[in-house]
Amino acid sequence: MLLAADQFSPLVARLLQAAPTSPLGPGSPVREQRANLAELSPSELVRPEPVADQEMARAAIAGLWLRFNFLDESHTISQYLPSTTGSYWHGIMHRREPDYGNAKYWFHRVGVHPAFEPLCEEARRLAAASGTERRTKVLTEQASWDPFAFVDLCEQAARNKSLVPLCEAIQQAEWELLFSECYRRAIGR
Repeated sequence: MLLAADQFSPLVARLLQAAPTSPLGPGSPVREQRANLAELSPSELVRPEPVADQEMARAAIAGLWLRFNFLDESHTISQYLPSTTGSYWHGIMHRREPDYGNAKYWFHRVGVHPAFEPLCEEARRLAAASGTERRTKVLTEQASWDPFAFVDLCEQAARNKSLVPLCEAIQQAEWELLFSECYRRAIGR
């Protein structure tokens, strides 16, 4: 379940209001947010709440850097997070580079993640609504989230631009689910 905007710290709520939808590729860093992102520490991220889980707070920070297209900064954080969530952010970052093989390596390290079940449901819904069911059968018929199939679909979208809107919508849902999970755990909820 996603957190409502008023459940985030004031700083995170302001950042999310200014956040663009992430492109499938690396995108251009949103330079005017660099200083705000650079200020983020685990305690600043969740202020006024205390930090309950330092690693999840750092994972949320990696996600924010990624949301604003600062792939290197996100990578610097996620590569040192030993959890499945750190590997998940790492995999997303490599998928966006695009370095599809490296993304799959990191998704192998994720295994099964709590975000997979709601993401699978949302991806099925988005694929069915997109009118691309025939080309995205892997999404509409999957029983559980398959991050490798999504990497393949993103690679297809790089060649077939008609798939980009669907892939971007799924990637946005993925980011929101993963970020909300990180933030919730960072504050101990």
